[in-house]
Amino acid sequence: MNVFTEHPVARWAVPTLAVALLGTGAAVANHSASADPSLPHRTAAQLLVDVQQARLAGLSGTVVQTSNLGLPELPGVGGGAGPGGGSSSLTSMVSGTHTWRLWSAGPQQTRLALIGSLGESDVVRNGKDVWVWSSKDKTATHLTLPADEAPKTRSAPRPTDVPRTPQEAADQALSALSRTTSVTTSGTAVVAGRSAYELVLRPKDKDTLVAQVRISVDARRHVPLRVQVFSTKAANPAFQVGFSQVSFAKPDASRFTFNPPPGTKVTQSQLGDHTPSPKDSKEAQKAAQGVRTVGSGWSTVVLASLPAQATAGGAGGSSAGPASSLQGVLRALPRASGSWGSGHVLKGTLFSAVVTDDGHVAIGAVRPQALYAALAAR
Repeated sequence: MNVFTEHPVARWAVPTLAVALLGTGAAVANHSASADPSLPHRTAAQLLVDVQQARLAGLSGTVVQTSNLGLPELPGVGGGAGPGGGSSSLTSMVSGTHTWRLWSAGPQQTRLALIGSLGESDVVRNGKDVWVWSSKDKTATHLTLPADEAPKTRSAPRPTDVPRTPQEAADQALSALSRTTSVTTSGTAVVAGRSAYELVLRPKDKDTLVAQVRISVDARRHVPLRVQVFSTKAANPAFQVGFSQVSFAKPDASRFTFNPPPGTKVTQSQLGDHTPSPKDSKEAQKAAQGVRTVGSGWSTVVLASLPAQATAGGAGGSSAGPASSLQGVLRALPRASGSWGSGHVLKGTLFSAVVTDDGHVAIGAVRPQALYAALAAR
């Protein structure tokens, strides 16, 4: 079992790495990292093995996330007003700078706290108990996890399918990836006062908005300390999340005990209580059938159909709920039209999106022109 299984926090800190490795593929340039004499030379494959073998008894620290996605001012996005708004809202993570505090003592004990000028939002897990708390809204949701969390049984892999060593596993993963990305090591960095190797993913696809992804791997503990995603449109990272302070000591158990402050409205919920009805299953199947992809690798475009009510103009703008919220967002976006139809376009630094007037959506880490072509060919 590796650090990504033992510590969900580590997984959440490097979502971009997971997407890039699983969704795009890589050809590894097998040259060494920086000639810095204080660190031994490591290849990209060796760094991946280091991460796989990492073991931690605990982890805590401060994480700073910065998003410069080039999004226009949209209703309900970012630190705007409204329920859950403000810099401490868990829904405000798509723009600006946010500071987290985190603690982890294994998969059964984790805590994330988003700190902002308007309050604090926490997600706390202690065994089967999960709390989601907002100090601004004075609300807390208490979830009870199912008694049996064991993964579903899968057919046993054949002996010939199982890598015999971590190095063999890394080699197989890299060789199975496509040739759309180069994965290299590129010097060293200092993150949260710790020496780290720089693992760099560069798309070979000229159509994507992603220029490169840089992952800083702790030279001693072998865990990712920072992820930076660069756009082809800017020199500075469009998205980055990394530790500003980190400790590998096991946090005290009291960190994972949550008692709602006086005056907090508590909602109780138990996961697994709801049994999907035949109608739910049909709706899920219908939704899945309406989603498809065009292209591959970094320039993949996802096409989907929206519910009819989602793009219907709200009469007088007085309706409430997700549909009216979407209408408010669409009205803030510029319009475009072509052989694909007409609709609203969002142009970001790392991705673009189009919502058509006839209820289709296209999104991808590409320029709008690629979305138009995918919509025209649907």
